[in-house]
Amino acid sequence: MDHPENDEKYIGLTVNSGVAQPPSVNPYLKRHRRKPLPTVGEMVEGIVKGDITMLSRAVTLVESIQPEHYALAQEVIEKCMPHSGDSRRIGITGVPGAGKSTSIDIFGRHVLRDGGKLAVLAIDPSSERTRGSILGDKTRMEKLSQHPGAFIRPSPSAGSLGGVARKTRETIVLCEAAGYNNIFVETVGVGQSETAVHSMVDFFLLIQLAGTGDELQGIKRGIMEMADGIVINKADGDNIGPAQLAQAQFKSALHLFPPAESGWSPEVLTYSGYYELGIAEVWDMIDRYFALVKENGYYERKRMQQARYWMYETIDSRLRSHFYDNPEIAAMLEDRERLVLSNRQSSFTAARDILDYYFSKK
Repeated sequence: MDHPENDEKYIGLTVNSGVAQPPSVNPYLKRHRRKPLPTVGEMVEGIVKGDITMLSRAVTLVESIQPEHYALAQEVIEKCMPHSGDSRRIGITGVPGAGKSTSIDIFGRHVLRDGGKLAVLAIDPSSERTRGSILGDKTRMEKLSQHPGAFIRPSPSAGSLGGVARKTRETIVLCEAAGYNNIFVETVGVGQSETAVHSMVDFFLLIQLAGTGDELQGIKRGIMEMADGIVINKADGDNIGPAQLAQAQFKSALHLFPPAESGWSPEVLTYSGYYELGIAEVWDMIDRYFALVKENGYYERKRMQQARYWMYETIDSRLRSHFYDNPEIAAMLEDRERLVLSNRQSSFTAARDILDYYFSKK
């Protein structure tokens, strides 16, 4: 290969070697090692003192799928139980686009005007394909997220039925132990598993919109039967008339249902989350509900029913995990699935054989 720079006529020229390439990693970067997990005692002490960092780490443990984290989280929850229970648990659901997050921003600031603390557990829908979540509810609760008395924790639904995170119940216990006397649980929208949210809250609030056809859909889904209060959002401007019409339709529909065990007759109100109209009336309804159920004893009865429900739900969950996490069962499932898909065995006999093998190992 010719190198013209070496020719005699260029004898007075020199070729520089060039500038050395800088390292791809900043040499001044200090590598931070992840802090070790605090002990159970340290975590519980921090939670009870209201340390948000400790609370956040404990919630992360609760949501973890690592077996060692599960055991540690359960121990923390058990020690936090004596400090929990003294709060108002309010479930908030509604059709997508009804303004749940915006309403929570308004409702939350209204609650915090009287002092106290508020924890918002927002269930964010996870992708069925990637299991990923945006976890962007804080962006729609801009003012509330800046309030020193508010703790907002978006959690992925992780594919659980209806978008209810399986660990939300345990997170409620931790938040109550940290001194949060108001708990909001926001779901991803109306669905057949709203029963799960209903069985972890004291008051179930359904947010609806006028003129969307959801009046009848709500009745068919049975969601209205669980609602303790129905509120029609965006009742402002030209939408006031349709909102009042929807209010009348929902009131009529509520007469189709039998009286609630609580002795409370669900109310239907209109409000505007964007313009902050009718917020005090909505909260007055919730105050009257709590006054009634605490007086007639339903509040305590419902809490005990919920504790029993979640005991059995936990048993079901652990049994499923124990079954599907068994490597022998996993191999057998794969083998029997091939037989079923090739029509060499029926689904029922394949399931029977797998279960018989599982129970024979006990």
